[in-house]
Amino acid sequence: MSNGVLGRQTAYPDRYDPSVLVPVPRQDNRDVLGISNSKLPFCGADIWNAYEISWLDTKGLPRVARGRFIFPCSSENIVESKSLKLYLNSLNQHVFSHDEQVQLAIARDLTDVAGSTVEVYLQPFHGMQELLEAPSGLSLDALDADCTAYQPDPALLCLSDESQQFSAVVDEVLYTDLFRSLCPVTGQPDWATITVCYKGEQISHEGLLQYLVSYREHQGFHENCVEKIYCEIMQRCRPQSLSVEANFLRRGGLDINPVRSSAQMMDYVLFPRYNRQ
Repeated sequence: MSNGVLGRQTAYPDRYDPSVLVPVPRQDNRDVLGISNSKLPFCGADIWNAYEISWLDTKGLPRVARGRFIFPCSSENIVESKSLKLYLNSLNQHVFSHDEQVQLAIARDLTDVAGSTVEVYLQPFHGMQELLEAPSGLSLDALDADCTAYQPDPALLCLSDESQQFSAVVDEVLYTDLFRSLCPVTGQPDWATITVCYKGEQISHEGLLQYLVSYREHQGFHENCVEKIYCEIMQRCRPQSLSVEANFLRRGGLDINPVRSSAQMMDYVLFPRYNRQ
């Protein structure tokens, strides 16, 4: 990613400029997991929420909105986060005749860089209602777990009772607010709530928490962390169905919410924003 802008001092464009968007191929990081874009073991999407979108109307009056961009996990590329911030700032002094024109322009430009259709939704701040939610399910954070590993260790993942040849099937939603990983370019910490929803033999809650905590010094992009978590839970615990979602805290007016699932399970447009974000 030598042509990227992440971690570099850059000037913010003062005019509309889609050329600042930098594609990041997904396959480079998926090679490490041994998976191919052409045959993914999951479905899902990366949901980006943008809180600093503004442009000018035909009278020169600023308009402001919040945006949601949904990148399918099957897209060839993701977009480098800092380049997206630069791109959105390039809209600030550009005149658009109506709000729909802004939405269409962003959708076109993000689709071009992703190599697949990106859904774009804009919500003007006027009359906006904030939907703040807590994750559903059981929090792992009160467990009295001994944590000593701070690089991903899939060996921590196990079933609650591996001595049984056959165990009862459970349907659980588990989450933690303790997740931290590091940006592989800048080394800055990325904080998230991780939610694991599965059906199958019961996964050890303590082992799952220890495993998720073990990412604390791991360098990986948001999307790659979630794909690694999904693949390693599936390989170690073999649930009948599984979804992993991460709700990362925002930086620079953007939060990123990757979801990977064994089935198309949710309405991404209504994807919640947690009160922690």
